[in-house]
Amino acid sequence: MIKTNATAAVISKNSRTQLVADRETLMRIFIRPESDASRQTLVKYMDQILFGLHEFLTRHVGVTQEISLKELSTRFTDTVISQHPEKKLADVITDLIENIAPHAVNVASPYFVGHMTSALPFFMVHLKTIVAALNQNVIKLETSKVVSVIEKQVLAKIHRMIFQKDDAFYLEHVQNPHTTLGCFVEDGTLANTSALWVARNSLLAPKDGFHGVEAEGTAAAFRAYGIKRLVVLVSRLGHYSLRKACGVLGIGNQNLIPIDVDANNRMDLSHLRENIDKLQADRRKTRILAVIGIAGTTETGSVDPLHPIADICHEYGIHFHVDAAWGGPVLMSEKYRHLLSGIQQADSVTIDGHKQFYMPMTCGMVYFNSPNLPDAIEYNAGYVIRQGSVDLGRKSLSGSREANSLILDSTLKIMGTRGYGLLIEHGIDTAHEFAEEIKQRSLFELMTSPELNILTYRINPPCIRQQMAHASDSATVILNEQLNTITRKVQQLQREAGKSFVSRTTLRNNGDDGSERVVFRCVIMNPLTTISILREILDEQEDIYNRIDSYPEPS
Repeated sequence: MIKTNATAAVISKNSRTQLVADRETLMRIFIRPESDASRQTLVKYMDQILFGLHEFLTRHVGVTQEISLKELSTRFTDTVISQHPEKKLADVITDLIENIAPHAVNVASPYFVGHMTSALPFFMVHLKTIVAALNQNVIKLETSKVVSVIEKQVLAKIHRMIFQKDDAFYLEHVQNPHTTLGCFVEDGTLANTSALWVARNSLLAPKDGFHGVEAEGTAAAFRAYGIKRLVVLVSRLGHYSLRKACGVLGIGNQNLIPIDVDANNRMDLSHLRENIDKLQADRRKTRILAVIGIAGTTETGSVDPLHPIADICHEYGIHFHVDAAWGGPVLMSEKYRHLLSGIQQADSVTIDGHKQFYMPMTCGMVYFNSPNLPDAIEYNAGYVIRQGSVDLGRKSLSGSREANSLILDSTLKIMGTRGYGLLIEHGIDTAHEFAEEIKQRSLFELMTSPELNILTYRINPPCIRQQMAHASDSATVILNEQLNTITRKVQQLQREAGKSFVSRTTLRNNGDDGSERVVFRCVIMNPLTTISILREILDEQEDIYNRIDSYPEPS
């Protein structure tokens, strides 16, 4: 009786709209909108999105919304999937636009300068739509065909941008089914993991009855090679994805050894060499898997001295990986490509397409100097990526993957290197201009000058600055904590106001005390972000500060 009543209630609930799941309805909505109303609603919003993306986002999505996640979460507690349809397409689309979008984050706003996610060129949505409609799985030729061929060409183009080999090299490898210049993955985390995976398997390769680390695992590999651990060396500003990679690969994230940075937040070469010498002296216990240089650190945008690091790695015979997830596209700028000098000497390089290639999520890439290096991670299966096939999935961590390479290929044709170069140059030039503006304002202190298009600063009013100039070490720590509290509070209130967004992070002092400093972190990659907008953001921060009575007024 209870089931009958429940069924009756469902039928009564849906009878008003006649939303019933049957084969006829299923086939109708599978191939076309259910009704003219659905079509009109879809066309209405898609026309805005396809041809007025930034206006659409400005109209429907705030920079941030003054509503807590706790409050939002109370609206989404229903955990039952209805047996019959709940809404028509028109209603679902309207709900997305009117109820979901306003509580998303408008990363396309020129006032959103806090993270490495920014505006998309409007045509990216067109390209993404086509890729979704084609629904190609690029790891297998039987589900992609020409798209896989195009992907190998795109990989060769970016490989050439990085490693600068000659024409003969690329003619040999661009469509060679037996070699791999690189591969697409979902993000920089998987790209870094793939690079270290290749390095691990190459270092602990099969020998003398040992079938290799990939087959027998790290414990057997350590016994075969007479060692107790592998280590990876990276600047202490290295991305947390590297700790993930070490954990996944069985290296252990405690064996990711941080190297000190200099006053410009670049890897300290003397400290690097000191650590290598110490570790190399104990080869019976420890083997260095890789040294990682960073081309655009997440927190400060600094670029490690790639050329000298490459020379050190070559001297010691160590795999040199460059995490250029952020800074890689700077190579397309004639004005600033010199900042990445030495990247061509790397054994492997990570680049994120959904960062400064301005592509939709998710698009990571990893490239290898030697096209034979990825042989160390080859897998085959009888039903897919068969032995001897030319499937791209044979040497990739991804099992299924959409054709992001088609989007990148199209975008390179639309933008060209000069177009991308202009975007890069705008970000870096504006960051330098913003740094000068910060220096002119007495309330703020520039913490890290921009090398690329990221900088950090904090609130440090003159009254506290004067005290710090004559304070003891213990008093300085107390004053610094006060500044941390001020900066943290202003950042929080600015975010909640919803007009603009600057992120924050915590930097460790390079001095002896090792104290932590809370700072504003500004990422400038939106071409619509101008110095006048950045001045408005500073004005807002000053206004917020002045409204906090418990903090001292700036002079």
